[in-house]
Amino acid sequence: MNNLLLEVENQVAVVIINRPKSLNALNSETLSELERLLTEIQMRKDVKVVILTGSGQKAFVAGADISEMVNASPKEGRDMALLACEAFLKLENMPQITIAAVNGYALGGGCEISMACDIRIASENAKFGQPETGLGIIPGFGGTQRLARLIGKGHAKEMIFTCGQIDAAEAYRIGLANKVVPLNELLPYCKEMAAAIISKGSYANSLAKSAINSGLDMDLANGLKYEADLFGLSFATDDKKEGMTAFLEKRKAVLTDF
Repeated sequence: MNNLLLEVENQVAVVIINRPKSLNALNSETLSELERLLTEIQMRKDVKVVILTGSGQKAFVAGADISEMVNASPKEGRDMALLACEAFLKLENMPQITIAAVNGYALGGGCEISMACDIRIASENAKFGQPETGLGIIPGFGGTQRLARLIGKGHAKEMIFTCGQIDAAEAYRIGLANKVVPLNELLPYCKEMAAAIISKGSYANSLAKSAINSGLDMDLANGLKYEADLFGLSFATDDKKEGMTAFLEKRKAVLTDF
């Protein structure tokens, strides 16, 4: 792959968007590579958490590649948005838990790809923003949909309408970031969190992820029924028997399902 790096260790896959000359901006080639890589990772039983980050210390992902879009036709623009939609939905719905390690600018497509992750950890120098309307377009990689769901319509509309950037502290305050840490502690912190997640039931976590993601698109009654279905499904696993038996025996559970 030309634009991505992959490191796998201790059941954690670190995916690095590696286009430092363009501040890791997303072009069609990168989006296609990301979709293919995530397809491969989601099939791997030796990966239980995915950490997504950008190369360097200045940018996570500075946005979509404007040089590719400037002369694009309406059809080409829509095709690029659908390509990003496919890749980001893969990131959002894969059975592994995903963490965005936001190590700098997360603008436009960078903010949007971070929102497709389950958890966002920001370095103190991180900046979030949706600058698209200042370029005469709208967010097209999920920004109008995921941002409002995460931080509410009012904050989302303000960010999109004004193109204003917010720092890591403000992102944390409004719920766009889960945690803010010093830049040099960002990856270690994310790996520590990954280890904590891996120590729990990975299949149970994947079911909980599905319940949350799908339930948000349902009314409460149907969401509760879906949760009950997945709750029942978890009773068919070895982890359920081991986890509950270990609890009663007052020992540490050894959870192996995925």
